[in-house]
Amino acid sequence: MPTLPHDPSLIDLHDQPGHLIRRAHQISVSVFLDVVGREVTPIQYAVLKVLGEKPGIDQLTVAQEVAIDTSSCADIAARLEAKGWISRSVGARGRRRLELTAAGEALLDSLKSPIQTLQTTLLHGLTPQESADLLDLLRKFVSHNNERSRAPLRRGASKAIVGTAPK
Repeated sequence: MPTLPHDPSLIDLHDQPGHLIRRAHQISVSVFLDVVGREVTPIQYAVLKVLGEKPGIDQLTVAQEVAIDTSSCADIAARLEAKGWISRSVGARGRRRLELTAAGEALLDSLKSPIQTLQTTLLHGLTPQESADLLDLLRKFVSHNNERSRAPLRRGASKAIVGTAPK
Protein backbone atom coordinates (compact mmCIF):
# COMPACT_ATOMS: atom_id res chain seq x y z
CA MET A 1 0.00 0.00 0.00
CA PRO A 2 1.46 3.37 -0.97
CA THR A 3 2.34 5.85 1.73
CA LEU A 4 0.48 9.09 1.20
CA PRO A 5 2.29 12.41 1.60
CA HIS A 6 1.60 14.46 4.72
CA ASP A 7 0.81 17.50 2.59
CA PRO A 8 -2.80 17.08 1.37
CA SER A 9 -2.05 19.17 -1.74
CA LEU A 10 0.37 16.45 -2.87
CA ILE A 11 -2.20 13.62 -2.70
CA ASP A 12 -3.16 12.61 -6.22
CA LEU A 13 -6.86 13.13 -6.94
CA HIS A 14 -7.17 9.47 -7.94
CA ASP A 15 -5.89 8.37 -4.52
CA GLN A 16 -8.53 10.35 -2.63
CA PRO A 17 -11.32 8.20 -1.15
CA GLY A 18 -14.02 10.79 -1.79
CA HIS A 19 -13.15 11.02 -5.47
CA LEU A 20 -12.99 7.23 -5.85
CA ILE A 21 -16.33 6.80 -4.05
CA ARG A 22 -17.93 9.44 -6.31
CA ARG A 23 -16.57 7.64 -9.37
CA ALA A 24 -17.75 4.27 -8.03
CA HIS A 25 -21.23 5.72 -7.50
CA GLN A 26 -21.20 7.27 -10.98
CA ILE A 27 -20.23 3.91 -12.51
CA SER A 28 -22.76 2.02 -10.40
CA VAL A 29 -25.64 4.27 -11.48
CA SER A 30 -24.57 4.12 -15.13
CA VAL A 31 -24.39 0.32 -15.08
CA PHE A 32 -27.74 0.17 -13.22
CA LEU A 33 -29.40 2.22 -15.97
CA ASP A 34 -27.73 0.16 -18.73
CA VAL A 35 -28.59 -3.23 -17.19
CA VAL A 36 -31.83 -2.63 -15.27
CA GLY A 37 -33.22 0.11 -17.49
CA ARG A 38 -34.78 3.48 -16.79
CA GLU A 39 -38.21 2.37 -15.62
CA VAL A 40 -37.02 2.50 -12.02
CA THR A 41 -34.14 4.47 -10.48
CA PRO A 42 -31.59 2.92 -8.10
CA ILE A 43 -33.16 4.66 -5.09
CA GLN A 44 -36.68 3.67 -6.15
CA TYR A 45 -35.43 0.09 -6.45
CA ALA A 46 -34.02 0.33 -2.89
CA VAL A 47 -37.40 1.49 -1.55
CA LEU A 48 -39.25 -1.25 -3.45
CA LYS A 49 -36.75 -3.85 -2.19
CA VAL A 50 -37.26 -2.79 1.43
CA LEU A 51 -41.04 -2.88 0.99
CA GLY A 52 -40.77 -6.34 -0.55
CA GLU A 53 -38.88 -7.52 2.52
CA LYS A 54 -40.98 -5.64 5.09
CA PRO A 55 -44.52 -5.16 3.78
CA GLY A 56 -46.58 -2.40 5.37
CA ILE A 57 -43.82 -0.59 7.21
CA ASP A 58 -44.19 3.12 7.73
CA GLN A 59 -42.56 5.75 5.55
CA LEU A 60 -40.16 6.93 8.29
CA THR A 61 -38.85 3.39 8.74
CA VAL A 62 -38.42 3.02 4.98
CA ALA A 63 -36.36 6.24 4.96
CA GLN A 64 -34.21 4.92 7.81
CA GLU A 65 -33.78 1.48 6.18
CA VAL A 66 -32.68 3.02 2.88
CA ALA A 67 -30.70 5.86 4.53
CA ILE A 68 -32.48 8.75 2.84
CA ASP A 69 -34.02 11.84 4.37
CA THR A 70 -37.73 11.77 5.09
CA SER A 71 -38.68 14.43 2.54
CA SER A 72 -36.88 12.51 -0.23
CA CYS A 73 -38.65 9.35 0.88
CA ALA A 74 -42.00 11.13 0.71
CA ASP A 75 -41.23 12.31 -2.84
CA ILE A 76 -40.12 8.83 -3.91
CA ALA A 77 -43.21 7.25 -2.33
CA ALA A 78 -45.45 9.70 -4.20
CA ARG A 79 -43.74 8.82 -7.48
CA LEU A 80 -43.99 5.08 -6.81
CA GLU A 81 -47.65 5.47 -5.90
CA ALA A 82 -48.29 7.45 -9.11
CA LYS A 83 -46.72 4.60 -11.08
CA GLY A 84 -49.04 2.16 -9.31
CA TRP A 85 -46.22 0.24 -7.64
CA ILE A 86 -47.06 1.05 -4.02
CA SER A 87 -50.05 2.10 -1.98
CA ARG A 88 -49.94 4.50 0.93
CA SER A 89 -52.33 4.52 3.84
CA VAL A 90 -52.42 6.12 7.26
CA GLY A 91 -51.41 3.63 9.92
CA ALA A 92 -50.88 3.67 13.66
CA ARG A 93 -49.93 7.03 15.18
CA GLY A 94 -50.76 8.77 11.91
CA ARG A 95 -47.72 7.40 10.10
CA ARG A 96 -48.00 6.56 6.43
CA ARG A 97 -47.82 2.83 5.78
CA LEU A 98 -46.35 1.77 2.46
CA GLU A 99 -47.09 -1.50 0.68
CA LEU A 100 -46.25 -2.92 -2.69
CA THR A 101 -49.19 -3.30 -5.02
CA ALA A 102 -49.51 -6.37 -7.25
CA ALA A 103 -47.85 -4.31 -10.01
CA GLY A 104 -45.03 -3.37 -7.61
CA GLU A 105 -44.53 -7.01 -6.63
CA ALA A 106 -44.46 -8.00 -10.31
CA LEU A 107 -41.93 -5.25 -11.06
CA LEU A 108 -39.70 -6.27 -8.16
CA ASP A 109 -39.90 -9.90 -9.27
CA SER A 110 -39.01 -8.91 -12.84
CA LEU A 111 -35.91 -7.09 -11.57
CA LYS A 112 -34.33 -10.16 -9.91
CA SER A 113 -32.40 -11.24 -12.99
CA PRO A 114 -31.28 -7.73 -14.02
CA ILE A 115 -30.14 -7.01 -10.44
CA GLN A 116 -28.10 -10.23 -10.46
CA THR A 117 -26.59 -9.16 -13.78
CA LEU A 118 -25.87 -5.74 -12.26
CA GLN A 119 -24.03 -7.35 -9.36
CA THR A 120 -22.01 -9.57 -11.70
CA THR A 121 -21.21 -6.65 -14.00
CA LEU A 122 -20.09 -4.35 -11.18
CA LEU A 123 -17.86 -7.01 -9.65
CA HIS A 124 -16.50 -8.23 -12.99
CA GLY A 125 -12.74 -8.48 -13.00
CA LEU A 126 -12.52 -9.22 -9.29
CA THR A 127 -11.90 -12.67 -7.88
CA PRO A 128 -14.61 -14.07 -5.59
CA GLN A 129 -12.37 -13.22 -2.62
CA GLU A 130 -11.78 -9.67 -3.88
CA SER A 131 -15.53 -9.23 -4.38
CA ALA A 132 -16.21 -10.40 -0.82
CA ASP A 133 -13.39 -8.18 0.50
CA LEU A 134 -14.67 -5.14 -1.41
CA LEU A 135 -18.20 -5.59 -0.05
CA ASP A 136 -16.87 -6.17 3.48
CA LEU A 137 -14.72 -3.02 3.27
CA LEU A 138 -17.60 -0.95 1.87
CA ARG A 139 -19.87 -2.15 4.71
CA LYS A 140 -17.14 -1.33 7.22
CA PHE A 141 -16.58 2.13 5.71
CA VAL A 142 -20.33 2.86 5.71
CA SER A 143 -20.70 1.58 9.27
CA HIS A 144 -17.80 3.63 10.64
CA ASN A 145 -19.03 6.77 8.92
CA ASN A 146 -22.79 6.23 9.28
CA GLU A 147 -23.33 8.97 11.86
CA ARG A 148 -21.59 11.50 9.60
CA SER A 149 -24.35 11.08 7.03
CA ARG A 150 -27.20 13.56 6.78
CA ALA A 151 -29.49 10.52 6.60
CA PRO A 152 -27.86 7.77 8.67
CA LEU A 153 -28.86 4.18 8.09
CA ARG A 154 -31.15 2.87 10.83
CA ARG A 155 -31.81 -0.82 10.45
CA GLY A 156 -33.57 -3.27 12.71
CA ALA A 157 -31.55 -4.35 15.75
CA SER A 158 -31.07 -7.85 14.35
CA LYS A 159 -29.36 -6.59 11.18
CA ALA A 160 -25.65 -5.88 11.12
CA ILE A 161 -24.10 -3.34 8.76
CA VAL A 162 -20.57 -4.65 9.11
CA GLY A 163 -19.52 -8.19 8.40
CA THR A 164 -20.00 -10.73 5.75
CA ALA A 165 -22.90 -10.76 3.37
CA PRO A 166 -26.08 -12.42 4.63
CA LYS A 167 -26.16 -16.16 4.00
